[in-house]
Amino acid sequence: MKIVYFSHSLRSCWNHGNAHFLRGVLRELQARGHEVTTLEPEGAWSLQNLLADSGEAGLDAWQQAYPDLHATIYRVGDRPEALVEGADLVIVHEWNEPALVADIGRLRTAGASFTLLFHDTHHRAVSDPQAIRAFDLSGYDGVLAFGETLSEVYCRWGWSGRVWTWHEAADTRLFHPPAIEGERSGLVWIGNWGDGERSVELEGYLLRPAQAADLPLDIYGVRYPVDALATLERYGVDYRGWLPNARAPEVFGRHLATVHVPRRFYTTLLPGIPTIRVFEALACGIPLVSAPWDDCEGLFTPGEDYLVAADGEAMTRHLRALANDPELRRSLAERGLATIRARHSCAHRVDELLGIVAQLSPEKVAA
Repeated sequence: MKIVYFSHSLRSCWNHGNAHFLRGVLRELQARGHEVTTLEPEGAWSLQNLLADSGEAGLDAWQQAYPDLHATIYRVGDRPEALVEGADLVIVHEWNEPALVADIGRLRTAGASFTLLFHDTHHRAVSDPQAIRAFDLSGYDGVLAFGETLSEVYCRWGWSGRVWTWHEAADTRLFHPPAIEGERSGLVWIGNWGDGERSVELEGYLLRPAQAADLPLDIYGVRYPVDALATLERYGVDYRGWLPNARAPEVFGRHLATVHVPRRFYTTLLPGIPTIRVFEALACGIPLVSAPWDDCEGLFTPGEDYLVAADGEAMTRHLRALANDPELRRSLAERGLATIRARHSCAHRVDELLGIVAQLSPEKVAA
């Protein structure tokens, strides 16, 4: 098949987690012989922030890790017909302009032969529903939603039978344990501060427990305001700024454990959706401890693939146990890694995507 994916950005993962998953899926599709074109808009917000943060050198890590992937830049005014010419499958990510989303849908309504899917990997359907309802999806064949609770939102909006749950996953070609184990020490957390929607949780489940467990903590991420940086300094955290996602495996490989602190929307309005960092951390064989998170879809086995802390005190106990018990670390790392390899790689998600396309257009997958 010829597949066209409209991304926000393939090149930049600066505050843009979908780029992690997209790179792995597209590389897997290419490896299976599909022709893939990735389109991103000129002046993409994430890319502009990356360049302001790190300059052109900020692109080095992804280019080295994914030399076979390339982004085609489109501009306002480019004819949508030309962008999707010859496509069998077109996927449009929700971090695109409503006008583009509508234009591609109108092509499908007018008789274009490609299968057209909308890909939603964000909480805006519940945190800012009007922003998503503003998209004209009337010409789309279906929706890919990155969690069952998000799929249920689309069902309530009339998409029953045309929405599929398509979780993110780890690119196991890149995210894997170190080939040679070296010395590990301390904790690491990779994540963005964002808009303060989990600042209380980060202090209660990460900063305070790490300090109480007497474990050094490295934090990577962006959008940390002055007050957040002051909080990190107060807890003795080593804040290291933005980390290109392609370098995350080597960082995970230097640390004893990591922590998952879900955003509030994924513990309340959209339970059951892990961030991609969970998949990636487990794929790298690093023990993980999570703040309260309801794995209501049964993606993992809590207590075996990772530990769950009901409160800050429990988090401290888990961190102390991991620091002092090599066997516990080994068991968690092995179980988490096995689960990713069995169920949650980008190869698995490509299988699922091709199965969805086969339901809608069996002749395209057969070809």
